Amino acid sequence: MSMIVLAVDCMGGDHGPAVILPACRKFLDANADARLLLVGQPEALGAFSHERATVVAATEVVSMDDAVEVALRKKKDSSTRVAIEQVKTGAAQAAVSAGNTGALMAIARYLLKTIDGIERPAIATQLPNARGKATLVLDLGANVDCRAGHLLQFGVMGAALVSVLNNDPHPTVGLLNIGEEAIKGNEEIKKAGELLRFAAERGDLNFIGNIEGNDIFKGTADIVVCDGFVGNVALKTTEGLAAMLVGFLREEFSRNTLTKLAALCAYPVLKSLQRRMDHRRYNGAALLGLRGLVFKSHGSADVIGFEHALSRAYDAARNQLLERVRDRIAHAAPLLLAEGPEAVAAAQAASDAAAADGQAQA
Repeated sequence: MSMIVLAVDCMGGDHGPAVILPACRKFLDANADARLLLVGQPEALGAFSHERATVVAATEVVSMDDAVEVALRKKKDSSTRVAIEQVKTGAAQAAVSAGNTGALMAIARYLLKTIDGIERPAIATQLPNARGKATLVLDLGANVDCRAGHLLQFGVMGAALVSVLNNDPHPTVGLLNIGEEAIKGNEEIKKAGELLRFAAERGDLNFIGNIEGNDIFKGTADIVVCDGFVGNVALKTTEGLAAMLVGFLREEFSRNTLTKLAALCAYPVLKSLQRRMDHRRYNGAALLGLRGLVFKSHGSADVIGFEHALSRAYDAARNQLLERVRDRIAHAAPLLLAEGPEAVAAAQAASDAAAADGQAQA
């Protein structure tokens, strides 16, 4: 049996080993073909024992308040960095961390580099939708200002991730905009729409056009592409809605007898809705575009949430997400590296003409 090896930053996040180690045990018990490299300070991890877990020492910790420069240049033996180094050397197939997002992205990009054809890595995760499934949204905060070409790259990478998660070779891609019409949005968004439509014509992805914010939760598209500012707002809004629902349930059950009875009758439906919107079930954002798999857990994740992050990294490694991203990027390379559809069309025409001349001479 081929083992899937994950490197876990055990010191990151709001809770550190207190949450991460129990989550690791639950994950190992549920996956017999998984092995974990537990990265952190040995004195904090010494009490943990499992036949498929190994402690990898790291003497430093990147705090949630550390600047990117501090994490990257001064804390060279941090648990975050050592965990990603396990991926770089091939000791692990993926790394998982609940630590400082900016530091994680900077260290991962520095150590692993980006895939050819990708300028900026993106953070991608799934949000629950009304169809009982999930919509992948990217970027979620790594890139606040994006050019049209970056949004195209996000669409291609997102399609590769969803093809792994949903076993769907042709997931749908939508561009988040203020309206469905192609003339809507600023100049970069309109240009991105043009690039995405051209990519769809070439067979690089299944683009369905512009979508609006409410379409994320309707499930109109499998993948929603946007810049990091908008994506992060959408993510935090979803988490806020889930918290509001929990508060509503508690309030209704604490009122008078009539409302308690009404709430009790509606409880199964409300409980199902609460579970569907539980952000812990969708924890584990992929850092796409790197030459290695890295997953970011929410910093405040509990045991259930961090176990889900481990499961996402495990599924990505087992289903060869990195190879699928590379394949899609290679197929879309002419468009990704060009200035726009016109440049791609000219390059394609030149290539076709050269091939025709070669055949004629033969």
